[in-house]
Amino acid sequence: MPQLAAGPGVDAPGAVRNVQTDRAPLYDFVMDVAVSRLRAELADWIERVRAGEEIVVTDRGTPVVRMVPVDTAPLLERLTREGVLSRPRTASRPSAHRAPRVHARGSVSDLVSEQRR
Repeated sequence: MPQLAAGPGVDAPGAVRNVQTDRAPLYDFVMDVAVSRLRAELADWIERVRAGEEIVVTDRGTPVVRMVPVDTAPLLERLTREGVLSRPRTASRPSAHRAPRVHARGSVSDLVSEQRR
């Protein structure tokens, strides 16, 4: 597993360090890693992301990619708390069962061609 490199400022190529961000973190822990080190230890980094860590991939010290776990539940919960999202009114999905069927008066391609004129 990759080791953390200590010290602020510009790290040696491939060094790993904690990242301070001014945004509210989606996850508890954020790290950054150079592209070259990520390539060499990809399986280890994927395991860290699976475990809940957020990894920022850098190219020559510039952040280019953020790796986060696919589970988006913490993000959805936070957005719901902030009022950006709201929970569905019903737990069931709407169904098109017994919905009236739409019938075209001609071929769909003719209708599209007509609308494009």
